[in-house]
Amino acid sequence: MHSPGPQTLFMSLGKTKDIIKHGRERFEQAIKASGSRLCSYVERVAFLMDRSKSPDDNSEPSSPTVNINLGPSANPNAKPTDFDFLKIIGKGSFGKVLLAKHKSDGRFYAVKVLQKKSILKKKEQNHIMAERNVLLKNVKHPFLVGLHYSFQTKEKLYFVLDYVNGGELFFHLQRERCFREPRACFYAAEMASAVGYLHSLNIVYRDLKPENILLDCQGHVVLTDFGLCKEGMEPEETTSTFCGTPEYLAPEVLKKEPYDRTVDWWCLGAVLYEMLFGLPPFYSRDVSQMYDNILYKPLQIQGTKTMAACDILQGLLHKDKKQRLGAKTDFLEIKNHVFFSPINWDDLYHKRITPPFNPNVAGPADLRHFDPAFTQEAVSSSIIRTPDLAASCSSATDAFLGFSYAPNEER
Repeated sequence: MHSPGPQTLFMSLGKTKDIIKHGRERFEQAIKASGSRLCSYVERVAFLMDRSKSPDDNSEPSSPTVNINLGPSANPNAKPTDFDFLKIIGKGSFGKVLLAKHKSDGRFYAVKVLQKKSILKKKEQNHIMAERNVLLKNVKHPFLVGLHYSFQTKEKLYFVLDYVNGGELFFHLQRERCFREPRACFYAAEMASAVGYLHSLNIVYRDLKPENILLDCQGHVVLTDFGLCKEGMEPEETTSTFCGTPEYLAPEVLKKEPYDRTVDWWCLGAVLYEMLFGLPPFYSRDVSQMYDNILYKPLQIQGTKTMAACDILQGLLHKDKKQRLGAKTDFLEIKNHVFFSPINWDDLYHKRITPPFNPNVAGPADLRHFDPAFTQEAVSSSIIRTPDLAASCSSATDAFLGFSYAPNEER
C-alpha cells in the first residue's frame, strides 16, 4: 500500500481530533479506559468494571446521596455475614474484589462488592445489570467466569463468583514480554471458544483484552468483566455505543459507525498480536496517534512468524468489518482457520488439552499472582456489616431491581 500524502494525513488527523473532542463525554462514561501501557498492574487488576484508580471504599463522596437509605436486600437467603472475607484481591471505581470463604461449606469465592452510591453517581447501573444478566447465562461454559449467586444490602451489591488465582494474562505477558506461537494459539483458541459461545447467545463482548483474561489454577483461560456486553445482538444486527478500551477499539467503533459482532474478532486479533509481539498492533503512547494508526495505518508484522499466524492476524485485523475474518460465518470461520489446525476443538472445550503454562499455585490461599498492594491491605469491617433491613429507598432499589439471584440448589 502506498503512503498517504500530506493532505490525507492532515484530514486523518483532523478526523481523529474530532473524534476525541466530540466523544470525550461518552468516552468518560462508557469506555472503561485502560489509560496507557504505562499503567501499573496494580491499576489493572481483574473483575472490576472500571480500570481507573478507585477512591477508598470508605470515603464519603460529596454527592448528597451519601445519607440516602438505599434499601434492603431483595434476597434474604444470602448476606455478607455468610462469609469470612480473607483478602482484598482487586479494586476499582465502584468497590473491591475479595477472596472469601463461605462459612457453611468452606468453599472459596471471589466476591465483588460494589458501592451503590458510586454506581448511581456515575449512572453506571445499566452496565452493572448487563454484567449480572450475562453472568447468569455463562455459568456452564468452561472459559467464562461463573456466577454462583448475587445479593444486595442497602449500600452494596455482591457478586459471588468463581475464585480464579492463576493471574491475569496481562500480568504474565508483562513478565515474559511475548509468548511463543503454540502458547498464543492455545490461549486464542480458548478465548475464541468463549466469544463464540457468547455470540451464540446473541451477546457481543466488546472488551476483550489481556486484563479481562485470567488463568485458572491449571492454566486455562477464564474471561471476566461483562459490564460492556451488549445483549440481544442478532447475527445481522448492529449497535453504535462508543465503548471499549483505547488500544483495542475497532476502526468502525472509532468512526462512530454502526458495528456488529465482528468487533470481538478485531479484539481477538489485537490480543493475539499482543501475545506474539508484546504490544497491541497499532499502539502509541500518544492516544490520538494510536487512533490514527487504527484508522489508517497498515498492519505491520515483523519477525519470523508462521504464514498461518500472519494470515489470521491480517484477517482478524482487517479494517473493513465486512471483509474481516468472522464476518460471514462468525466463530466457524475462526475455528476453521489454518492457524488453529493443531487444535482439537472438542478436546479444548472439555479441557483435555494440557495448558502450555502452569501457574503453579499451591491452593486457594496462594496469592502470588495478585498484587501485594491489595492483598496486604486490611479488609474493611464495612464489607461484612449487614445494615438495617427495615430501611428502604425506592429510587435506589428500583435502580437494581432483579439484581439478587441464587439458583435453587444453592439456597
